[in-house]
Amino acid sequence: MWSNHINYYLSMRTHELVLSWIEKQLSDGHLVLGGRLPAERALAEQLEVSRTSVREAIRILEAMGLVRAGVGSGKDAGTVVIAEPATALGSALRLHVATQHLPVADIVETRVLLESWAVSRAKADAPELNEAARLLDEMDLSAAVDDFLALDVAFHLALAEAAGNAVVSTIMGSLREAIEGYAAALTANLPDWDRTADRLRSEHRAILAAVNDGDGGRAATLVAAHIEGTTGKPGWGRPLRKLGLDGSGASPELNPRREVVRGGGGVVGLDLLPHAAPRKVPEVGNRYSRSG
Repeated sequence: MWSNHINYYLSMRTHELVLSWIEKQLSDGHLVLGGRLPAERALAEQLEVSRTSVREAIRILEAMGLVRAGVGSGKDAGTVVIAEPATALGSALRLHVATQHLPVADIVETRVLLESWAVSRAKADAPELNEAARLLDEMDLSAAVDDFLALDVAFHLALAEAAGNAVVSTIMGSLREAIEGYAAALTANLPDWDRTADRLRSEHRAILAAVNDGDGGRAATLVAAHIEGTTGKPGWGRPLRKLGLDGSGASPELNPRREVVRGGGGVVGLDLLPHAAPRKVPEVGNRYSRSG
């Protein structure tokens, strides 16, 4: 019985005891993804704690993206074990960005490093690349800014997932969550959305082509330049010649530590930031995907 071990946890607050019990159930395999926690009253009695402590523990787990609490009866009732780490990490990062402890420029640099690594490791036969191609086709038909950006988010996450590293995919999703407000504000002030969208479509196609060709080095160079974006007017981007997209083979000299977010009306490029998107867009794929 769990109660036999209560003395070991006397120094814990009671909701922490509940969290510890749930963690052990998960690590021992007694609780699995899609499984349900015991009912609130039953769990409180089993652990000899108050129902208030159980509710507090459940709220913490919800914020961490580990459970979803349902009410009423039926298939959605009860507390279900899920896995949405990107949402939880993104929320935490966003708060730390708000305190200015984590500079936006450092978030951007991290995205450059991770996504460049991901496309350099992506396998040409990864099923996620088929999804990436489908998203680009849909993006070609999309004129509305919000719809385009939602597809853009999904495309970049598909590229990250093609590397087969769930941690990288999760962190990529959380980076986008962390500074989506900055990206939304940037998009609202673009001088020529149609021209920007055309540029992004061309860059996306070039990145995907490099991955499909098995040229990880070129894919990494292109995606880094794509994310670094603009050094002039917001959203206008570098000429395709400088990105090597015109067939010249020229590659830009990349500098991820460059100041990418400037105060006092300075400029940032549209694709410098993990993008804002409607909440309906999945956070990350594989087993960490948000359903619905």
